[in-house]
Amino acid sequence: MFTSLISRIILLIIILLTIGVSGFTLFHLQREKVHLIDGTRQSAQLLLNTIEKSIFHSMRLGNSAEVQAVLEMVGDSKGFAGVRIFGTDGLILKSHHPEEIGQMVDKRSFNLYVQQQDEAIFDNPDGEQVMSLIRPIVADERCFRCHGSGQKVVGILNLDFSLAQMSQQLRETTEMFGFSTLFILLFLAPGIALVMIRLLRRPLQRITDCMGQVEAGNLSVRMEPRTDDEVGRLMQGFNSMVGNLDRTQNELKQYHYRQMERADRLASVGEMAAGLAHEIKNPLAGICGAIDVLADDYPEDDQRREVMRQIQVQVGRLNNTVNDLLFFGKPGQPVFTYCDINNLIKQTLMFVVQHPEAKNINQVEEFTRGLPPVWVDQKQIQQVLLNVVVNALQAMVAGGVLTVITDKVERGGQDWVQIEICDTGPGISADELKKIFNPFYTTKSQGTGLGLPICRQLMESNGGTLRVDSGRSSGACFILDLPAVKVGEGPVPE
Repeated sequence: MFTSLISRIILLIIILLTIGVSGFTLFHLQREKVHLIDGTRQSAQLLLNTIEKSIFHSMRLGNSAEVQAVLEMVGDSKGFAGVRIFGTDGLILKSHHPEEIGQMVDKRSFNLYVQQQDEAIFDNPDGEQVMSLIRPIVADERCFRCHGSGQKVVGILNLDFSLAQMSQQLRETTEMFGFSTLFILLFLAPGIALVMIRLLRRPLQRITDCMGQVEAGNLSVRMEPRTDDEVGRLMQGFNSMVGNLDRTQNELKQYHYRQMERADRLASVGEMAAGLAHEIKNPLAGICGAIDVLADDYPEDDQRREVMRQIQVQVGRLNNTVNDLLFFGKPGQPVFTYCDINNLIKQTLMFVVQHPEAKNINQVEEFTRGLPPVWVDQKQIQQVLLNVVVNALQAMVAGGVLTVITDKVERGGQDWVQIEICDTGPGISADELKKIFNPFYTTKSQGTGLGLPICRQLMESNGGTLRVDSGRSSGACFILDLPAVKVGEGPVPE
């Protein structure tokens, strides 16, 4: 029933109003009751003083009948429940009800005297709430003739003042507050509901409808704020957000279109490069053989023989470039087997030690034992490792430290074997990081710019990833991740 926010807010406001008004009513009723009791007490005390003086005057004259007449006259007045005089033993001596004379006074009234209290409120036998007041009558020298010498209590004046009128006033006040509370709630609840529906529910419904249109793909929807309050600012924020989404979507479409065009051009270039590489590779082999024959015709100390050697070096470099083009344009399909990464890295580093650029380089190996196997093409992964390690060596021209770390990590519920290859070279700038995996981009004077793109391609074909840690303060760290498998499972990555 109260599933909507507006309904819950209205219900909460009504509950708070009910609690607030009820609390105020109870506080006011309690305060009114205290005031009424105080007023009754003052009136009763004043009347008690008057009765005491009248009785004292009559008793001083020895007129006992007049005392009884005073009590009966006062007791018959409106608001009095009883007036009596009882002795210190509790026996009623005088009363406005003559039939009470000679009986024991009510125990509660007698306890007031015993406990030396002046007043108390309790219910009489008729169920009527009364305020009972007592006043000891102490004899002085004018009473010595009848009661003997010495000050002593000759009687206790007891006045029971009815609180029925006060209770009636409290009931009337309670009913008035009850009707007022009900009227306030009946008046405010529809008003609050109307205000909430007009100021909140309708604007929120408009926002919800517009968000539904945006979710459906319509980014041209806009809202017109009618107020400058929080809801109006929310609508303005919505319009700004949708406008930004619209611009971003258009930019993404343009970027995606450019990327598709670029990918299409790259595919065409790759096919053309592969075709050209095939056409160039055979003549290069012939040129290389012819140079070998021509070089043999010259003596060892002939300068032309050195020229022939330089030609062979350049032809070999051109042949490597052609091979890279062939592999990038049409890479071979991987042949999967179980592989121990630690052993494969050790074999690769044995080749690296013989590399001329490995001089003045310290190697640090931190291999984690018990790594699970990976399901990969060992030759392709070794090619990736060799390429990344050689790049690291070439980055440390003046020497440095090559660190190779292996570990098992968990990501997305999948275990991965992770390889970190880090150097202490100058590092890679932020601009270069965005381009190093782009084909034909290189910072080397004799590079083709296909090494890292081929490495990433090989890693992806083996189900892994290749990335660079750009958060290092110095040097570069290439991270290779390959999915771990259990022997016997061996799923072939797509």
